[in-house]
Amino acid sequence: MTRLQVDGVPVELPAGASLLDAVRATGTDLPALCHDDRLRPAGSCRTCLVRADGRTVAACVTPATADLTVDTADDGVRNLRRDAVALIASALPPRALADSAHSELAEACRALGIPADTAAGDPARGRDESHPYVHLDRDLCIACGRCVRMCSDVQGTFALTLTGRGADTVVAPGTGGPWAASDCVACGGCVDTCPTGAITQPGPGQGLTSRQTPPDRVRTTCGYCGVGCTLDVVVREDRVAAVLPAGDGPVNRGHACVKGRFAYGYLGSAERLTEPLLRENGVLRPASWAEAVDRIADGLRAALRDGGPDAVAAISSARATNEENYLVQKFLRTVIGTNNVDNCSRLCHAPSAAGLTASFGRAGGTDPFDDVETADCLLVVGANPVEAHPVVGARLLQRALSGASLIVADPRAVGLARHADLHLRPRPGTNVALFHGLAHVLVDEGMTDPGFLRERATGLDELTDLLADYPPERVAEITGVPADDIRKAARLYGRAERPAVLYGLGVTEHLHGTDGVRTLANLPILRGAVGGTGRGFGISPLRGQNNVQGASDMGALPDLLPGYGPVTAPEARARAEAVWGRPVPERPGMRIPEMFVAAREGRLRALWVIGEDVCATDPDSRRVAEALDACPLVVVSELFLSETARHADVVLPVASWLEKDGTFVNFDRRFQRVRQAVNPPGTARPDFQVVHAVAEALGADLGCPTPAAALAECGRVTPLFAGLSHERIDREGAVPWPCPAPDQPGERTLYGTEFATPDGCAHLSAAPYLPPGEEPDQDYPLVLVTGRRWAHYNSGSMTRRGGNLLLDAYDRLDLHPEDAARYGLRDGTPVTVESRHGQARLVARVGTELAPGQVFCAFHFPASGVNSLTSAHADTVTSCPEYKVTAVRLRPASSRDSAAPRSAVGDEGDR
Repeated sequence: MTRLQVDGVPVELPAGASLLDAVRATGTDLPALCHDDRLRPAGSCRTCLVRADGRTVAACVTPATADLTVDTADDGVRNLRRDAVALIASALPPRALADSAHSELAEACRALGIPADTAAGDPARGRDESHPYVHLDRDLCIACGRCVRMCSDVQGTFALTLTGRGADTVVAPGTGGPWAASDCVACGGCVDTCPTGAITQPGPGQGLTSRQTPPDRVRTTCGYCGVGCTLDVVVREDRVAAVLPAGDGPVNRGHACVKGRFAYGYLGSAERLTEPLLRENGVLRPASWAEAVDRIADGLRAALRDGGPDAVAAISSARATNEENYLVQKFLRTVIGTNNVDNCSRLCHAPSAAGLTASFGRAGGTDPFDDVETADCLLVVGANPVEAHPVVGARLLQRALSGASLIVADPRAVGLARHADLHLRPRPGTNVALFHGLAHVLVDEGMTDPGFLRERATGLDELTDLLADYPPERVAEITGVPADDIRKAARLYGRAERPAVLYGLGVTEHLHGTDGVRTLANLPILRGAVGGTGRGFGISPLRGQNNVQGASDMGALPDLLPGYGPVTAPEARARAEAVWGRPVPERPGMRIPEMFVAAREGRLRALWVIGEDVCATDPDSRRVAEALDACPLVVVSELFLSETARHADVVLPVASWLEKDGTFVNFDRRFQRVRQAVNPPGTARPDFQVVHAVAEALGADLGCPTPAAALAECGRVTPLFAGLSHERIDREGAVPWPCPAPDQPGERTLYGTEFATPDGCAHLSAAPYLPPGEEPDQDYPLVLVTGRRWAHYNSGSMTRRGGNLLLDAYDRLDLHPEDAARYGLRDGTPVTVESRHGQARLVARVGTELAPGQVFCAFHFPASGVNSLTSAHADTVTSCPEYKVTAVRLRPASSRDSAAPRSAVGDEGDR
């Protein structure tokens, strides 16, 4: 610690603090117009001048050293600060000092006694209002550079620059032209950091930034991806005026992305469902909640009468809160009497849960994401976090720019791959071979940890025997990755002091996705870089949806109870039965794909789909629709009339994440609070209330009347969550699991003493490489990979109902120039994509992100029909669909092509 004096007040600060930190520690506020705590200090504006042992220095760039005497109130230095601020203000128009509540410059002028008429400039440089979320008033720009540094140093997009000379210097998009056409990804960081109001968010939130603490704000957790950003929602007259990233957010640290920050326009969409709908004579009509609940109860009784408990099933939601997922699975198990409950992790990270459990014992990442800051080698596999998890992507990029080596393994050259030390581009479906090739080099060149492997791991002999068949040369033949690159990647990872592995759906959504997770987990086990050894970060899956981790944690799975107790294990059932007072079925229930098969065969008589548009996001969508039409009772809980809802018998309007209370679990196992900011529209209700209402209509009492009570009850069912409560999370901000007792901290780093497997050891996997379910041939010569783009989220039900649609207006098919030439396609022309399963109509985008023979598209616009292309192939262990490998062919689109499916707009499954 460093001790010094500021204006006669003793101050003690940690090493590395600045004089600005010291001054602020005394409660004195200095103007610092070029400074933001999230940025490296610049010291260019000279508005934070102080005396330090008689010298005049800029406080933001001067280190706080021991025994220093600092004076901020000296008349001379105060006048220097005043002159510096007045000079900056004098070049601006009068409106620059009109709002001291939202402008740092105006507040500094007020505090220093600088009159408003000081701002008398007339620069007339104009405005740029082309972007839906970011407006630029060039006349208010003081060229402080904060926005430029925020874009580069925090976001890592490098979209902004300063142009012009002298007094004419102003911020501008680096590509030239209007802001909307630039590389800006609308994270809002420039809005937050601008000290003058030159860059603002239009609309009711204009002028609001995360530096302020307006009284009408509600702190909550983002409901888009699984990063778990902490957000402050500013509410005016029961409407969201702005969403601001919380500066003390444990994961986002004052940062956000376009979705969490700006994509809340769907809340007020005229298409929101506001009352229940019932099907009569083939048509959905408005109804009361009493009618709707009675229809559901009657349908469930009929299903139970005709087919027994296993004739009923529910698809719970990774969009719903933990407490809602807990209540859904409890309803199925104790009221209906079946384990037929699943959630949309089946479509994405079910292989993560299965693979990580098999390797280490628990269905979550091994280490907290904060520890990636200490990693000296990042291995990012099958993920595009720059677009799919922008806040994580930004932090990973900054770590790489700070010196960590970066290896990206992905077929596409996107996002982090552009900054990688090494980009491995395996053919889709060959992950297992690639991971074995890397492991072969680690073992062959002695880059393993013999002590760790001897004391804390099993399976080395079997794996070593297998790896003999995977030298880099053979792996190169399978994957297309050059043998030398495999060796280089293995050496970067193997020689690092603290390597980290992060992966995404490019590992899991394959025929052998669980094998992919397990063989990737071999790498940190071989290196001894897992289990709290201090020699590495371990491995972490980047979860796609806000609560895809929590939905499974809460037991919304056909074979696992809350806390991952197997339904086949007597002790796990006994714990649940002791709390619930009801027997728990011991036979595992149906997975989502099995539900659809059972419906088509007449065995499933009632299906409740909560927050997932299965007709838009599940594979082979035509067959999914057939299953819904065959099922006598289909209930859909939704925000909008999705394609799935159009097949329903009862449609229930429910609350979004901004309209309810509870908790989410993010990708690194942190429980975080969700708080209601505004009321849901019309008679829409939270899923928590809806499940209670249906149970009551069947004469059952689920107990736990509030979300807080539900989480507390879940803690009694499983020791994994016994120490969690809303009160504790409110107090601590975020609590990771396992958390076994209220007086014990949650485990940030897993397996510090032993792994959670039956023998306490990490298990190496010797699974051989097996080919994907589909491979290109003469009839279908291209491989289609699906994924996400930065402006939208899943099937776009929320992001397409707002300004994001102006940023990305339609689905595109990315393809290499060689393939474009072969099929006679130009950039921007319509293209028809055909597989063995269906066809889709997209717009061609020609570029070099993909290798020849591969094409890529997203699924944010269901009307394009992308999911009609995908096959029924699924992971052999978990039934996760093989979304990443589909054989297709192309042709220029024509008017004769069949119409695409009707646009679907649901709260959908994780992709």
